[in-house]
Amino acid sequence: MTLVLKELSGSKKSLKEVMDFFQPDFVKIETTLKRHFASHISFVNQVSSHILFAGGKRLRPLLTVCAAKLCGYRGDDIYDLSAVPEYLHAASLLHDDVVDAGEMRRGKTPAYKIWGNNAAVLVGDFLYARAIELATRFEDIRIARSISKTVALMSEGEIIQLLHAKVPSFDEDTYLDVIYRKTAALISTSCRIGALMANGSLEQVEALSNYGLYLGQAFQMVDDVLDFTADSSEFGKLTGTDLAEGKLTLPIVVALDKASRKKRDRLMSLLCQGFTSSSDFIWVKELLMETGGIHYTIKKARDLVEAACESLEIFSDSTIKTNMMIIALYVLERKK
Repeated sequence: MTLVLKELSGSKKSLKEVMDFFQPDFVKIETTLKRHFASHISFVNQVSSHILFAGGKRLRPLLTVCAAKLCGYRGDDIYDLSAVPEYLHAASLLHDDVVDAGEMRRGKTPAYKIWGNNAAVLVGDFLYARAIELATRFEDIRIARSISKTVALMSEGEIIQLLHAKVPSFDEDTYLDVIYRKTAALISTSCRIGALMANGSLEQVEALSNYGLYLGQAFQMVDDVLDFTADSSEFGKLTGTDLAEGKLTLPIVVALDKASRKKRDRLMSLLCQGFTSSSDFIWVKELLMETGGIHYTIKKARDLVEAACESLEIFSDSTIKTNMMIIALYVLERKK
């Protein structure tokens, strides 16, 4: 483990202490999310609430607030802006569950299984529109441009993943491109718009954007590992879903590269089938350990978290800065 992570791991400050520090921010974020999402159509509110208030971590809005504060911003309207990435995230989850036929989301039945595909997609569209409309209220073209670009990237990420599903012709570069678009771009933008709201310097805006980018990539890599190693009741969704859907995550990419021809052929066959039994899942998990796919992915995530922390070095030491670094460390240690 590198120097920054050793220092953070060795500190007496726990994640609980960090979350307690941010508790006033979480309260304001939650209040803001409830204030802005509503439609005059009660059904839209019902479906939106199902995904928005199902126990999400609120990482993205918190990072928007943190980025602004790190750049010296003190206005409460930053909480209005922080709702934008959370609405975008919720919209993407509604759509993803329809595309992937997900069985569980945040420990609950996904919206499409309750109200149908059409309702889930249309309410997702509503949340995208609400996010974009809210972003334009600040009359800052830089913020509006960042949000609109990110929506396009997220859609492209899903499309690239769809095109490669059940077709094992995926390398690490393609994987990194997908997770940049699907996950990291939104986390990076969450930080970027906070810095823009605070009128941070170009150097500060880029540093915070990079922090979010590295953090987002690490977050997805840990998610890929948890899909094979987590307890489903803790994780909030069923494990093994990426394998069942034929998604080529980084541990799988490594296994395809390192496995013997016989094992590689079996793994490719399982990916193409898009369905696995519990015994197949155990076999794949053992293969990922044997080929180093799990270890490689965790190491890659650790390096990215280190890079995220290093991105903040341009800022003076402060409680906000330290806590953002501990949040980055938490991404490595999370179980859900």
